[in-house]
Amino acid sequence: MLSAFLYFDVSFMVWYLLGPLQVQIAQALALDTQQRALMVAVPILCGAVLRLFLGLLADRIGAKRTGVLAQVVVIASLLVAWRLGVHSFGQVLLLGAMLGVAGASFAVALPLASRWYPAEHQGTAMGIAGAGNSGTVFAALFAPVLATAFGFQNVFGLAVIPLLVVLAIFAACAKDAPAPVARKSLGDYGRVLVGNRDSWWFMFFYAITFGGFAGFASALPGYFHDQFGFEPKIAGWATAACVLAGSVMRPLGGVVADRIGGTRSLQMVYLAVTVLVATAALGIGGAGATVALFVLTLLCLGAGNGAVFQLVPQRFGAEIGLMTGLIGMAGGVGGFLLAAGLGVVKQQLGSYAVGLWLFAAVTLAASLCLVGVKQRWRLHWAPLGAARV
Repeated sequence: MLSAFLYFDVSFMVWYLLGPLQVQIAQALALDTQQRALMVAVPILCGAVLRLFLGLLADRIGAKRTGVLAQVVVIASLLVAWRLGVHSFGQVLLLGAMLGVAGASFAVALPLASRWYPAEHQGTAMGIAGAGNSGTVFAALFAPVLATAFGFQNVFGLAVIPLLVVLAIFAACAKDAPAPVARKSLGDYGRVLVGNRDSWWFMFFYAITFGGFAGFASALPGYFHDQFGFEPKIAGWATAACVLAGSVMRPLGGVVADRIGGTRSLQMVYLAVTVLVATAALGIGGAGATVALFVLTLLCLGAGNGAVFQLVPQRFGAEIGLMTGLIGMAGGVGGFLLAAGLGVVKQQLGSYAVGLWLFAAVTLAASLCLVGVKQRWRLHWAPLGAARV
């Protein structure tokens, strides 16, 4: 559990690295708002797609070996960016694509932890391992400050230090569960998607909870800078408060879902996020009130992430690795659409409000959809285990 958490934590830190550096990178490379948004969204999208392939690889050679290999790739990419520099929009997009390997750590860390625990503790176990998304807090807190002091390109080299430390710990301490793992293929992914509508529901629900968390975490430094004139350091600290709330709440969300049921917990999350984001779009109360609204928003989305993965092992216990990859991919796609979409809306309309209202409408729609499926889930899953649906 500790190895999975640490691996996930530093992986999320570097996956998210371009987000808190976006203002400084955009100024250095003369990027417009839409380009800046695409820059921070590319790692999210690449991480989403690569989760499928890391999930396949983890089934074949084990989650531990897959994690070590992925970490080596990320470290090498950061070292190249540090030594050779990033001098154009194309180069920063390429770096973002390589950092997507770190985002794919989701398909390694969660199965590594989950396979050691029974169904009634899955919400807690997955929540603790998934709390590794707290790595975004460290990036938001320290990356803009370090970039101001040493230049943003040197931040890439400094980020390698914690990666190397955690790689050593992971290589020494991580251990795959003794239970046999069936090897999956791309055809197995297709079979699950074609033959089971629940897989699509889970992907949709997680695209909103994790997609909202990742998308806002990446977009908020630029949003606070554009909307309120925050300097990169202050924008990073405000964003850190938001992502810290979401990260801390993820394991707590899993515990709450274990006690009251994942569907009930998720329902409350969607309704709360709808109200919070719609209110933020109005811009009432100034910078302080808006930051507070986004802290509460990401807190709720973090709880939603825990709730989704309290439900997943109950429905797909024998295929947790495969479904983790699919659902994680959907979450990344949701984050990409949100982060890039907010930039497009701002560039074209001159305001973020429409983009925020659209996201609030999507969360409201998800809440209504959940009403339609939760009764069927409770009727069919309840006999399968002790956990609450």
